[in-house]
Amino acid sequence: MIVSWNWLKDYVALDADPAEVELRLMMAGLNHEGTEKVGDDLAIDLEVTSNRPDCLGHIGVAREASVLFDAPLSVPKATPREGTASVSDLTKVRIDCPDLCYRYTARVIRGVKIGPSPDWLTNRLETIGIAAVSNVVDITNYVLMECGQPLHAFDLATLAGAEIIVRGATKGEQFVAIDHKTYELSSGTCVIADASRAVALGGVMGGEVTEVSDSTTDLLIESAEFAPVSIRSTARKLNLHSPSSYRFERGVDPEGVDWASRRCCELILDLAGGELAEGVIDVGRDRTAREPVVLHFSQLERILGINVAPEEVRRILAALGNTETATDSEKVQVTGPSWRRDLTREIDLIEEVARIHGYDQIPEDAAVPMCPSHRTDDDRVLAKVRNVLTGAGFDEALTASVVREAWSDAFSPWTDTAAIQSHTPTLKGADRLRRSLVPSLLGARRVNESVSNPTIELFETARIYLSSSNGLPREQRTLAISTGGDYGTLKGVIETLIKTLNPACHLDVQATRQAFLDADKSCELRLKDQLLGFLGEVTPAGLKAFKLRAQTTIAELSLETLGAIANLTPQHVDQNLFPATSRDLNLIVDEPLRWAELESTVWKSSGECLESVAYQDIYRDTKRDGDEKKRLLFSILLRSASGTLTNKEADKIRDAIVAACTQQHGAKLLG
Repeated sequence: MIVSWNWLKDYVALDADPAEVELRLMMAGLNHEGTEKVGDDLAIDLEVTSNRPDCLGHIGVAREASVLFDAPLSVPKATPREGTASVSDLTKVRIDCPDLCYRYTARVIRGVKIGPSPDWLTNRLETIGIAAVSNVVDITNYVLMECGQPLHAFDLATLAGAEIIVRGATKGEQFVAIDHKTYELSSGTCVIADASRAVALGGVMGGEVTEVSDSTTDLLIESAEFAPVSIRSTARKLNLHSPSSYRFERGVDPEGVDWASRRCCELILDLAGGELAEGVIDVGRDRTAREPVVLHFSQLERILGINVAPEEVRRILAALGNTETATDSEKVQVTGPSWRRDLTREIDLIEEVARIHGYDQIPEDAAVPMCPSHRTDDDRVLAKVRNVLTGAGFDEALTASVVREAWSDAFSPWTDTAAIQSHTPTLKGADRLRRSLVPSLLGARRVNESVSNPTIELFETARIYLSSSNGLPREQRTLAISTGGDYGTLKGVIETLIKTLNPACHLDVQATRQAFLDADKSCELRLKDQLLGFLGEVTPAGLKAFKLRAQTTIAELSLETLGAIANLTPQHVDQNLFPATSRDLNLIVDEPLRWAELESTVWKSSGECLESVAYQDIYRDTKRDGDEKKRLLFSILLRSASGTLTNKEADKIRDAIVAACTQQHGAKLLG
C-alpha cells in the first residue's frame, strides 16, 4: 500500500516527523518498506497483512495514526446534493447469484462533462503510482485509495435496457475488458451484465463496451460487496489482477459500501458537474449484527507479562472503533467495528492492546507464565524412523486415505473384514478407507515409472482403518515401504531400523501366506512375540494389477509395535577393544526350512558373544544328502566384551548353536 504523506494529513493532523510516523506504524504492524520523494510529497510504502484490509486505504492508515498519536481523525461526511428525478425510474438492479455478490448499490448522475482532473487530484494519484485518465475515472480511483472500497462507473447510455443483472457467467462466455483483451469465462464466474451481455467482471475489471469515454454524459456508479473466494478464483484463473480484486479478495467494509458511493458522487458533482438522481438502489443480503467479545483484564498480564490499567485498555479499544457494551472491574465487553472483521476472539483484543500500548513497553525479561512442551514419544519414534529411511535413500510419500475397491482388496494383511466405504468419495472411483498403505505406495510407484524416474524408493507413515465390532474403525498407525531392491535388501533396512530404536531387540521372522507376495520371498515380522508386520516381493500378478514393470519389494509395519519396543533414552556403548573371531557353518537341513527360522534359532542359542550372523549360500547335493535336503552355508562373528575369545570358547558357542539347530530343525553339521 503506497500512502501519500500530504493526503494522509487531510484526515489526521500529525505534528510528528514522517520518519517517526513510519516507525510507529511499523511497530504497530504496518511494516515500512521504504519512502520515496515525489514532487513536494512523500510516497510511503507500507506492507499490509492479509488480515488488515481496512488499511488498504488512506483513511484506514490515518485511523491507525490517529490512535497511535492520540490525534483526532477527520473523515469527510459524503453528503452529495440530490436532484428530483428518482434513481428507480432511471435504472434497475437484480442479483441472481447472492452467493457471489452479497450486496450491490447503484446511483445515477446525469449531465456530467468528461474532462481532465484538477492538479491536486492528479498529483495525489501520481504520488501513489496511478496515472490520470479523466475526471470521473480518476475520482473512482481516488475514492478506492481513500477508503479501500472499489467502485466502477458505467456509461449509462451503453447499458442495454438501462439495467444491471449480477449473475454467474455461462461456460465459454466471451468478455472484452477495458484492457481491450478478450477473456473466455467459465461457469460460475461473477459477471455484471445488462439485458443482453456481460459488461464487467464482478470485482475484477470493467468492460470495454460500457467504459466512460469523452462522449459520456450519464453515469451509473457501482459500489458493491463480492464474495472474496469468488474474486480470488476469477483473478487467478484469468491471470487478471487489479487494485479492486486485491481488496475484494481480502474483504471490504460492508458499512463502507454506501459511504464510498456517496463520496464518489459528491466528488463527481464538484469536478464534472451533472445532477444526482434521488435515492440509491441497494439490493442484497441484510447486514448482520456482530457478536460481542469479552476481554478479561487479568489475561493481559498472563499473556503479555505486563499490567495495563483497565482505563487504558478501554481507551485503546474505543479509539480503535470498538463499541463498549458492558464492563466491570474484571472485564470489558466490546463489539468490533465493521472494518475490523478480524476481531472475533479475546486474544485478538489482547493483541490490539499490545500493539497500540507498544511492544517496546514489554520488557525482555517480562515474566510470562509458560508450560514446558515436548514432543510425544510417538513423534520421537517417528523422527527416528524418518532418519533411518531417508538415510537409506528413501523418499517420504503422502497419499490419499481412500483407494479404489480393487486396490483395497489386492493387499490387506491386517484384517479380512471388508473395508469401510465412503458415501462421499473425495477422489473419483476411490471410495474405500484403506486397510493398508501398500496399494497407495504402489500407485505412486506406477506414476514414477511412467515418467521414467530411475530410482523409486518410497515410504509413508499414516493411519489405516480396520473395521471393528463397536462400529468405529480401529485406526492403526502404520509404516509402509516400497523399493526396487530384493527381499534381503529391504529386510536389512528393517533390521537397521529395529537396531536404531532398540539395540537389544531382535527381529523374528516367520512364514506367511499372502497371495500378493512371493511365497519363497516373503515373511511375517515379529518383535518380542508381537506382530510387527509383513515383508515380501510382489508377485508377477500383483505387479500386473498395479501396472508395474520392474521388480518391487514391499513392507508394512505397525508403528505402534515399533513404539512399544523403542528405547528413547540416549544410549552409550563403550567401544569393544577385543578382537572378533568368526566361524563358518554348513548345515544340512530339510528343504522346507527357511533361512529366517534358522537364523532366529542361531540368535537365541548363541549367548551374549554373537555379534552378527551372515547368510552365505544354499546349494543341493541329492546324491550325498538325499532328496528334500539342502545345504545352508552361513558365518557367525563372535566377540566378548571382557576379553579375547579363545578357540575353545568360540568352538563351544558354535557347538551350542549346532546343537540347537539339530534339536529344533533336524540339522546336521557338514564337517
